[in-house]
Amino acid sequence: MSGSETLGVVVIGRNEGERLTRCLASVRGRADGVVYVDSGSTDDSVERARALGASTVELDSAEPFTAARGRNAGFERLARALPDLAWVQFVDGDCELRDGWLEAGRAALEAQPDVGAVCGRRRERHPEASRWNRLVDLEWDTPPGEAAAAGGDVLMRAAAFRAAGGYDVSLIAGEDPDMGRRLRRAGFRILRLEREMTWHDAALLHVGQWWRRQVRAGYAYAELAYRHRERHTVRRLASSLWWAAALPGVALLAAPFTRGAGLLLLAGLALPWRGAYRAARGRHRASAEAAGYATACLTGKLAEVQGALRFGWFKFVRRRASRLIEYKERRGETSNGSPAPPVSRGGWSAGDRTRGAGTRGDRTRGDRTRGDGTRDGDGTGQP
Repeated sequence: MSGSETLGVVVIGRNEGERLTRCLASVRGRADGVVYVDSGSTDDSVERARALGASTVELDSAEPFTAARGRNAGFERLARALPDLAWVQFVDGDCELRDGWLEAGRAALEAQPDVGAVCGRRRERHPEASRWNRLVDLEWDTPPGEAAAAGGDVLMRAAAFRAAGGYDVSLIAGEDPDMGRRLRRAGFRILRLEREMTWHDAALLHVGQWWRRQVRAGYAYAELAYRHRERHTVRRLASSLWWAAALPGVALLAAPFTRGAGLLLLAGLALPWRGAYRAARGRHRASAEAAGYATACLTGKLAEVQGALRFGWFKFVRRRASRLIEYKERRGETSNGSPAPPVSRGGWSAGDRTRGAGTRGDRTRGDRTRGDGTRDGDGTGQP
């Protein structure tokens, strides 16, 4: 790209293999500079990045690896190489930019000086590979408009990044909503555009991966609620604690003293299930997929409670930071480094889902609503 104001790309990753190659190929030649930040990969990620012309940064393992730390390091490298850096596209190494996104995102930022960051539609590359991939694809189906935060793939004004102080490197999860909060406090708005932005390769092929992803979300909810005490973050945490812990606990405790009548309280779980189901149907999803989504939202709250308890354990008992909560596995690749072909794991078929252009759910401010009134997402940036 050319002009007095330059655009750079920061890619972060760890053991992404062929996914990283696709990611870097999607940004090659579209920016004035590309930096790849590696968080201790044991594969050939760094060599792949150099072969595709990216400047590389290898983080020191003496400090904990976090997405926030990687993005900050990438921005610093870009800023040194491009003194007139005006825009920076952050993208995770398991994603690929879509054609036309950088131009559309930059145009939106140029047209609205008070907008500090823009994002678009992220889609799963292989939603047919597993029901867990399809759940994530539905999560990304968020409406355009003003948003409280963006995810890990975001085009940001460099001045806004500096005004916000960069990402908080102490967060092992939830760095994206935290950045959104600080951008808004610095006087900037965040927009989600009705435009295709990235392909994402979650590679969630079994329930254990999905569960760990939800645990990480719960950890993020708890830490952000503890740090900021903002209403929407507290509601996210309270929703998980009430529906997955408090209500079932009261029902079970009351059962022996009420000849089992206390178990009727569990019927209340139909409320968040119904809300999530209706939200999915509002996004033009078939009834079978909507039912699966609602069930996963409700079940996932158990994992979120586990994550919240993990935060409390490390924060108040162990008094040290938790290690990273990772769900990605390298076994999603074949022995030659190419992605394994998608394998159907049952659940909803691809034909169960229909997407209307510009579909809307009953959500506000660009955040996904889980049906119980709380805005969701995994809160991690790896989304």
